[in-house]
Amino acid sequence: MKHPLSAITDRLVIAVPYLWLLVFFLIPFFIVFKISLSTTAIAMPPYTPTLGLADGFSGLLSQISELSFDNYLWLTQDALYFNAYVSSAIIAGISTFLALLVGYPIAYGMARAPATIRPTLLMLVILPFWTSFLIRVYAWIGILKPEGLLNQLLLATGIIDQPLVILNTHSAIFIGIVYSYLPFMILPLYSALEKMDYSLIEAAQDLGCPPASAFWKITFPLSLPGVIAGCLLVFIPAVGEFVIPDLLGGSQTLMIGKTLWNEFFANRDWPVSSAVAVILLLLLVVPIMFFQQAQARAQEQGR
Repeated sequence: MKHPLSAITDRLVIAVPYLWLLVFFLIPFFIVFKISLSTTAIAMPPYTPTLGLADGFSGLLSQISELSFDNYLWLTQDALYFNAYVSSAIIAGISTFLALLVGYPIAYGMARAPATIRPTLLMLVILPFWTSFLIRVYAWIGILKPEGLLNQLLLATGIIDQPLVILNTHSAIFIGIVYSYLPFMILPLYSALEKMDYSLIEAAQDLGCPPASAFWKITFPLSLPGVIAGCLLVFIPAVGEFVIPDLLGGSQTLMIGKTLWNEFFANRDWPVSSAVAVILLLLLVVPIMFFQQAQARAQEQGR
């Protein structure tokens, strides 16, 4: 029988992540959702307060009956927001795929490396985080601009005759996102590949399975949890990315993070921008919740 003190300790340990979600996710989400139901006002803050407790419970009930979803209806009437959502999803999806193509061989090589040098390889993957994210993005401007290091190298070697136009294009955004979020792809992949029993590969090859077939039939399925985790860790922040599209993509880049910034700070339309943020969050969180439930059911069936 478990000791009562041990049971209390277990409950406290379990309560910590739920408390974290309550303080840093649910409460901020409720505040943003409340602002999205308000109307714009020439004041500070620039919206009419809603769901206040100053008038008591009866006043709160009357405020609830007066709440309006006009800001959400406005999002369906203006094509700008729909195009921003679609463009963000496409750019984030392509960037995630490219990060997977680059990160999988790196993670596989790290997992197959001698155990003595794996900590050093891990440190090299994490090393870019020791530098400011903004400084690293600014460094890519110096590399990708027409008179930058990349064009100077290509011109000096005779590969090109005139500078390439990379900065302020979607290619620059892909480069910036893949570079910035590549460690988030490599680490889950490395964790999954390191635990794999490589004697299965040797057994498959002994039975006449070609290396390519052994990879797709054994290695990749066993690393699929790491692939899914890495793709989610890259795709989710890439959808709402603002700094990289603004600095590397130029003013013509349409992404939802930049649209949010313009609504908040340029237009000062906090209710509409809050509605945009709520929809973005639901579009990201709801599919992940369904995926986790499906994965949990699959694990139970497997048991």
